[in-house]
Amino acid sequence: MSISLHHLTGEREMENVHLAVEEDDLYSGYNDYNPTFDSEELENDVGFQQAVRTSHGRRPPMTAKFPGTAIGARPLASSFGSRIPMASSMGRPMTGAVQDGAARPMTAVRAAGYTSSLTRGSNFDPLGQSKGPAPPLEAKNDDTPEEKIKILEKKVNDLIEESCMGQSLGALQLALEKAKEAGRKERALVRQREQSGNADHINLDLTYSVLLNLANQYANNEMYPEALNSYQVIVKNKMFSNAGRLKVNMANIYVKQKNYPKAIKFYRMALDQISNAHKEMRIKIMQNIGVVFVRMGQYSDAITSFEHIMSESPNIRTGFNLILCYYAIGDRDRMKKAFQKLISVPLGIDDEDKYIPSNDDTGSNMVIEAIKNDKLHQMERDLKALAEKYIMTAAKLIAPAIETSFATGFDWCVDMVKSSQYVELANDLEINKAITYLRQKDFNQVTAVETLKTFEKKDSRVKSAAATNLSFLYFLEKDYDQADRYADLAMNADRYNPAALINKGNTVFAKQDHEKAAEFYKEALRNDSSCTEALYNLGLTYKRLNRLEEALDCFLKLHAILRNSAQVMYQLANLYELLEDPQQAIEWLMQVISVTPTDPQVLAKLGELHDGEGDKSQAFQYYCESFRYFPSNIDVIEWLGAYYIETQFCENAIQYFERATLIQPTQVKWQLMVASCYRRSGNYQKALETYKDIHRKFPENAECLRFLVRLSTDMGLKEVQEYATKLKKVEKMKEIREQRVKSGREGSTRGRREGREGSAGSAEMDVKADSGHSSNSTKGERLSAKMRSLPGSNEPYEASSPKEIDASYVDPLGPQMERPKTGAKKRVEDDDFADEELGDDLLPE
Repeated sequence: MSISLHHLTGEREMENVHLAVEEDDLYSGYNDYNPTFDSEELENDVGFQQAVRTSHGRRPPMTAKFPGTAIGARPLASSFGSRIPMASSMGRPMTGAVQDGAARPMTAVRAAGYTSSLTRGSNFDPLGQSKGPAPPLEAKNDDTPEEKIKILEKKVNDLIEESCMGQSLGALQLALEKAKEAGRKERALVRQREQSGNADHINLDLTYSVLLNLANQYANNEMYPEALNSYQVIVKNKMFSNAGRLKVNMANIYVKQKNYPKAIKFYRMALDQISNAHKEMRIKIMQNIGVVFVRMGQYSDAITSFEHIMSESPNIRTGFNLILCYYAIGDRDRMKKAFQKLISVPLGIDDEDKYIPSNDDTGSNMVIEAIKNDKLHQMERDLKALAEKYIMTAAKLIAPAIETSFATGFDWCVDMVKSSQYVELANDLEINKAITYLRQKDFNQVTAVETLKTFEKKDSRVKSAAATNLSFLYFLEKDYDQADRYADLAMNADRYNPAALINKGNTVFAKQDHEKAAEFYKEALRNDSSCTEALYNLGLTYKRLNRLEEALDCFLKLHAILRNSAQVMYQLANLYELLEDPQQAIEWLMQVISVTPTDPQVLAKLGELHDGEGDKSQAFQYYCESFRYFPSNIDVIEWLGAYYIETQFCENAIQYFERATLIQPTQVKWQLMVASCYRRSGNYQKALETYKDIHRKFPENAECLRFLVRLSTDMGLKEVQEYATKLKKVEKMKEIREQRVKSGREGSTRGRREGREGSAGSAEMDVKADSGHSSNSTKGERLSAKMRSLPGSNEPYEASSPKEIDASYVDPLGPQMERPKTGAKKRVEDDDFADEELGDDLLPE
C-alpha cells in the first residue's frame, strides 16, 4: 500500500512540473525572493501562528518508512498549485515552496528559489517585505479584575518602600504617612479580592509587611500605644508564622516607657517562642533582660542572666555589665573572677602582623595595602578599642574595692592584664594609676611622679605619654625648667605627639618667647589639624604679639569646630573690641550670654561697651544683672553708684557704696561717698553721724574734717571749734609732709604715708569739687564725671575674677595676659578617653 501511494504521489508531482525555459540571461531574477521568507508577515502566516500558539510546532518529525525515499520528510499533500502551503514538522515553511501558483523548479537542475524566470507567481520575497508592516500589538486590558489586583499590589509595595526610605532619611512623619496609606491600600486590595471571588489567594506576606512597617513607624514617632496595637494585631494572627518574635519589639517599647516588669514579661515570652537553633538571638534577648533587671535594681537577677551568657557565648559588653553588678552588691571575690573572664573573652579578630607587608612578594604587598584600611579592618580596630575601653574602665572601678588600697588593687589589675592578650594595655593602666593620683589633687604624691618616671626607659609611645604628663605636672607647679625638660623628652620619643609640642610651646610662652611658642603650636597643628588646644593657644600668642587679624582668623576657625565654646566666643569679642569694632564685640558677647546667661563678667563687659556707645539705659540693665549674680565686683558697684548720683537718686546709690565699704573697709573714699549721698539727699543728721564715724577711723583725713566743720556750723553745734582746730593741725602736718617729700629727707616715712594719703586722694578732690558749687545739679555732674574717671579694671575676660564660668579664664601670669592651654594626655595615640584625659582643655590655675 505504501508503494502504490508513493507512485501516486510521484505522478501527481510530475503533472505540475514545468521545465525551466532557457533564456539568454542565466543570472536574472536573483534579486527576487519568495514571500514565504518575509519575517515581517509572520503574524499573518496561519501555519506559523498555529505553531506558536499550540503544540503544532513541537510535533515529532515524520520518518521515512523506506530508506532512500523522501516521502517521510514531506507531507502527503504538497503545496503546489493553488493550495495553501503547509508548515513543516518544525513549524517552518517548506523549502522551495512558491505561492500564488508559481511552479517549483526542478531541484536537480536549479537551486530552490533561484530561477531566471518565474512562469507563475510573484517576485522573490523571502522576508515578506512586500506585505507591509506588521499590525500593532494588542493593548493590555486593565479593566480585568486580575490586572486591577496586580496594579494595587504594586502600589502597596511602592508605598512601603517610600516609607522605609523616608525613615532612613530622617523624615519620620513622612514615613508614617506613607505607612498609613499603604495600610489603606492593602485593605482595599483585600476587599477587591473578596469581591472577585479570590479570597483564598490573599497575599499574607504583603499584609504582614504593611502591618510591621506601620508598627515600626509608630514606634519611631514615639506613638507607643499605636505601635503596641499594631504589633498585637500581628502577634494574635495565627496565620503569620514566627510572629512571636515581634514581642521583642513590644518589650523594647515597654523599656522606653519605663514599664520594666511588662518588658521582662514580653522578653521572656519571646524567648519561649524562639527555638534553641537561633542561639544568637536568644543571647541578645537574655542580655536585654539582664539590663532591664539592672535598671530595676534587681542585681541578683541580672547576675543570673549575665552569668548564663558568659558561660554560653561570652562577649565584652556582658562581661563589663557583670562586673558592674558584682560591684553594686560589693562581692570582692566575684569581681576579680569577672575581671579575669572579661580579659579572656576572645575578640575573634586577626593579628595585626598580617597587615605588615613582606619585602619579597609584590603582589601580596599590594593586597595588604588594599585591605589595610578597608571597612573590615576598621571594624576590627573599633572592636579592639571598645574592649580596651571596657577593661580600662573596669580596672579603675574595681581597683579601690578589691583590695585594701587603691594602689594594691590597681597593681593586681595590671598583673592580670599583663598575662592576657591585652599585654599592651598594662602600660596604659600604670599611667592611668598615676593620673588618678593627680585627679585626687595629690600633686605631691611621690607615687604618681615615680610611676611616670619609670616609663622613661620604655618604648617610645609609652615614654612620650608619661613624659607629656610629667611636663604638665611640673607646669602646674610652675617649675618651668622641669616642664621644659620633660616636654623635650616627650618630643624626642615621639616628634609627632601634638600634646608634647603644646606643652613645649607653653613652657616657651611662660618665658615670654612668643614667636617660638607660635612655631611649636603650628607644628602641633601640622601633626593633628583637629587639635583645638594648639589652635586656641596659637590665637592667644598672636594676640600677645598684637597680630590681631591672625588671632581673629585662628579663633574663627576654632569657633567653626567648637560652636558653643564660651571661651572662644569671648576671645572673638575681645579681639573685635581691640580692633575698635564695638558692635561686633557686642554681638559675640550676646552669643556668650546665650551659652552662659549667668556669667557676671560678660554682663559687666556688655554694660561697659554699651556705656561707651552712649546707651546708658542698656548699660544700666547689664550692670544690674552682673551685680545680681556677683555683688562683689568693685567696678560694677562704682558704676551703679555713679549712675544713681548722675540721675539725682542719691539715696539709691547709698546701698552700693555701703557694699563697697564692706568689700574694701580700708578705702576711705567709699565711706565718704556714703556720707556725701546722705548730705545730698537732705539727711544731714545721718551725714553728720557718718562723718563722725569716718573721723574716728581716719582721724587724719582732712576732707572729713572740712565737712564736719561745715555741717556743725550749719546745724549750730558746739563741736565746730574742736573740728576746726583738728583741721588746722592736719593741714599743717600735711604741709610738713609735702616739704619732707620734696627734700627727700625721710624716704621711709614718705613711702608709708604716701600710700595712706593716696587712698583718700580721689575722694578728697571729689568733695572739693562738690563744695565749690552751690547748684546741686552741677555738683552731681561733677561727682559723676569724677567717679567715671576713677581707676578701673581693663583686664580681659581671662584675667578677671575667678568667680567666672570657667577656671580656665584665670590668669596668674599678669594683667592682660592670656594663659595658653596645656596639652597633656594620659594616652597619646588613643582618643577614646579624651573626656578622661588630664589637661587637654584646662589651664593651669
